[in-house]
Amino acid sequence: MSVYDYEYTSIENRPVQMSEYQGQVVLIVNTASKCGFTPQYKGLEELYRRYRDQGFTVIGFPCNQFMEQEKGSNEQISEFCSVRYGVTFPLSQKVDVRGETAIPLYQYLTSQKGFEGLGKGIKAKALELTLKARYKDGFADEQIKWNFTKFLIDRNGKVVSRYEPIVEPKDIASDIEKLL
Repeated sequence: MSVYDYEYTSIENRPVQMSEYQGQVVLIVNTASKCGFTPQYKGLEELYRRYRDQGFTVIGFPCNQFMEQEKGSNEQISEFCSVRYGVTFPLSQKVDVRGETAIPLYQYLTSQKGFEGLGKGIKAKALELTLKARYKDGFADEQIKWNFTKFLIDRNGKVVSRYEPIVEPKDIASDIEKLL
């Protein structure tokens, strides 16, 4: 199995086979328009523009599972991303990425790279306290914890890295370069 065995529906309501990205390096990220991490859209778009001609893409998966921070319709999400952050990378329709209702692609991603902690620093510790209160015993599971969790996929469809929301897109650039 690889990510190429899955599909999603684009924000424009078109079925997309992940195999369309075969041979590319892909960064998959669950997104939200009303989150403290929403400004990461800018960094994701910068990565996309910087590396797309070398066989790299970003795919955003809007999700409303985390404090309802993505309430808009698919049309509203698309317009927000385009107007506010100049997003040109592909987006899916709004999906679930956590729990039993998570789309199969995300079930696969989290089975390949589980949760290993939020990292260091004040921002990470603050988010950790919030999420531990929210998820209790489920905090340590492999599931997505919050918006802007990122998965880096190599050219063969293998999940090579998982980055929690605290990690800024620019901090992933060197890992992307190694795979290009």
